Amino acid sequence: MWRAVLLAASLLGALPADADANAPPAWDRALQDSQAAIGRSLREGGIDAMPLLDSRERRFSLADLRGRPFIVSFVYTGCFQACPVATQSLAAVVRQARQALGDDRFEVVSIGFNQPFDTPEAMAAFARQARVDDPRWRFASPRAEDVPALARAFGFSWSATPKGFDHVTQASIVDAQGTIRHQVYGDTIEAPFFVGPLKAVIAGEAAERLTLDNLWLKVKLYCTVYDPASGRYRLDYSLFFEIFAGASVLGALAWVILRELRRSKSRGARGAGGNGGVPRRAGGRP
Repeated sequence: MWRAVLLAASLLGALPADADANAPPAWDRALQDSQAAIGRSLREGGIDAMPLLDSRERRFSLADLRGRPFIVSFVYTGCFQACPVATQSLAAVVRQARQALGDDRFEVVSIGFNQPFDTPEAMAAFARQARVDDPRWRFASPRAEDVPALARAFGFSWSATPKGFDHVTQASIVDAQGTIRHQVYGDTIEAPFFVGPLKAVIAGEAAERLTLDNLWLKVKLYCTVYDPASGRYRLDYSLFFEIFAGASVLGALAWVILRELRRSKSRGARGAGGNGGVPRRAGGRP
């Protein structure tokens, strides 16, 4: 949590000189708003139904992405340093996530909040500037009147400055049902802080729908581990085999115990009724 606070603090400007000295710092309010968005459904207020235009001027909405997790970030195309750097950093961990979790497991949307200037054409130029070439990543332009509601829904905030905007740099991880599950902060994102939460979201959804494909996905996700030495994720099936071996041993042990219990019961039954269950009188005939 403190790491997130420091990241947010470094990305937001100071309060105006005439601000209330007892008011919480701007970054504190921004972080509170951002964290409050976790658990919020984008269906509330029709947020996921708001029309967007991608960089090719094709209309879509966030509701169209429902059915698989997706990532949402906010940028403005007039930014020449922080937004491109943050988007390039996000692109790097998105590539790692695709390699680790699968190319088609999630979508990404970057929304231009500075309307009417963040047009589809401007968003296309921004994507080229950030060197993003991902068919499952859309750079989107909302209607100007929808920007405040979109920003509030995601807990995103910004303030105008003489040089542009100070704003929270965040990537929101949304689950397949359209609920915000995690916020990832910073203009430089470390892979575990992004891939880890995204993997947890995908694994949770696979567990809810038990199919053969999802069962295999669960195994794959469990065996996908972060390697600090290389700074990348890799598959380590030895974890699966260790679990399988342990389960096999426990299963064999349970079978032996059950077999011995049955044998013991069988011997006890034979001992109690060995003469057919008819008692004999001492020294006489039955």
